[in-house]
Amino acid sequence: MRKILKHSEYQDEMILLFEQGLNYTQIAEHLIEKYNLDISSHWFRTSVKSFIQNGLTDREILKENVSLAKSNQKLQDKNRIKNKAFREDARLENAVAEYNKQLIKVLKENSFKLSKKKYKEINQKSAMIIHLSDLHFNELVNISHNKYDFKVASQRLYKFAQRIKELINLYKIEKILIANTGDILNSDRRLDELLALSTNRSKATFLAVDILSKFIIDIYENTEILEINFATTIGNESRITQENGWIDIVASDNYDYTVHEILKILFRENPDIKFIGGNPLEKLIKIAGQNVLLIHGHQIGKANSNNMAKIISKYSKRHIIVDFIIFGHMHECKISDYYARGSSLVGANAYSENALNLSSRASQNTYILFEDKSRIDIRIDLQHTNPKECYNINDELSEYNAKSEQKSKVKSKILEIVI
Repeated sequence: MRKILKHSEYQDEMILLFEQGLNYTQIAEHLIEKYNLDISSHWFRTSVKSFIQNGLTDREILKENVSLAKSNQKLQDKNRIKNKAFREDARLENAVAEYNKQLIKVLKENSFKLSKKKYKEINQKSAMIIHLSDLHFNELVNISHNKYDFKVASQRLYKFAQRIKELINLYKIEKILIANTGDILNSDRRLDELLALSTNRSKATFLAVDILSKFIIDIYENTEILEINFATTIGNESRITQENGWIDIVASDNYDYTVHEILKILFRENPDIKFIGGNPLEKLIKIAGQNVLLIHGHQIGKANSNNMAKIISKYSKRHIIVDFIIFGHMHECKISDYYARGSSLVGANAYSENALNLSSRASQNTYILFEDKSRIDIRIDLQHTNPKECYNINDELSEYNAKSEQKSKVKSKILEIVI
């Protein structure tokens, strides 16, 4: 046994030679000659046989153990993935439930009620569309030529309302469609942020509701308008999470939908102010005898005649003629014969300036439609405002972590040389 143990150091080499096709006798003779062993080849052959058989048995055991360990690890990985998916779903539901809870808490403390106007038959021959596009209320911009926060937003919407009221009085408009084509708020897509900032998110949401409600009330009470319809299509930036999913109560997966539903609740006692439901991605509304399609714009690619023709063709197959398409998304105004793209209320920010190398101005569009299929399309510049002319907002609600303007990692410098 001692002699066997003495030569066990050659076991790996024995197994290798055996796997190469040598028999026990050949392996014994090869090792004796190679290592100049003073040992009988006949006796050593028996030792080689024992070493090889034991070694192969150990290998099979090791192989089986590795296989079992892999299977066990695979099962653990499947359970981990399954548990992770459950945790993500639970975190999402908990986060949005907490967000709902805080929204409802704020809603219970606030309500709106307007004085009723005397009823008379509305002039259906003309109407106005007020196009609200990419308001991004919770975005914070602080660059040299543009500032934006909730207060600036209230100033710009106030100015927009004043221009609209002038047009309403000029054209004797009695019916309005407020078309919100999405991205009222920016999203917190990380669940941890949504859960941690649920109180602040609900305040930000309601602050957006507060400004929009004052905008609606201003137009309704200070003009001869008899009916206001409010329609919303949801944007891509205003989604609450990365994935789509519908949660009960007030909030769904999109801040645009949430703001729309809250406004609907708060104005429920005012029959002259109506909120249009339906498909959240596209809405086809007939107003002043014209079919107007509302979309956000992220689903159409480039805004050109070819892409617009595809959309019109899609509806024509359903025997519906689309007269006009309005959308936003690109933060740059473009008005054409059969479509109009609104800019944003924000204007330029660090991302558009540094990452996209684009410049823009804050503006919104309005359209006056007539029964004879004609239109007046107007872009209203809102870049410069008077800080004293604004809607009063709750400073306590506005004190929260607004989305920073530092969305771009690209840094650039512009050198100005003065001679």
